Amino acid sequence: MSEVVVRPVSESDREAWTTLYRGYRDFYGKPHDDAVFETVWAWLLDPAHETRGLVAELDGAPVGIAHYRTFARPIDGGTGLYLDDLFTSPESRGSGAASALLQRLSEIARDEGASLVRWITAEDNTTARRLYDRVARNGGWVTYDLAPAS
Repeated sequence: MSEVVVRPVSESDREAWTTLYRGYRDFYGKPHDDAVFETVWAWLLDPAHETRGLVAELDGAPVGIAHYRTFARPIDGGTGLYLDDLFTSPESRGSGAASALLQRLSEIARDEGASLVRWITAEDNTTARRLYDRVARNGGWVTYDLAPAS
């Protein structure tokens, strides 16, 4: 079995990233909005923006992506990493790409002094949750979304 390599996203990843991000948005039923793709890609390439990205490669080809950012944790006076998006191509599932991305995020958290890596997923995302239950603990929090005032 080939080794998965995880590295920061780079400009040369645009085409592969777009394919993977499109797959992620398809999974969650989000429309293909070119403006969203342009915005997120610009964030990933802007070192001043809080959003960062990782790519998982298998045999030199990108097969997974992770988007994350640092967030303040006032409750313990520290920071954490928030994993916004994690996706691996369907054909690479079982290769260890998602595990490698999570492991790299854990290492970044350690290196940056963050107290944890946090994320949410859909309750019915059973395939991903099997991995998440193996490598992390469910924090037991219920998530709410409040719309902006009109």
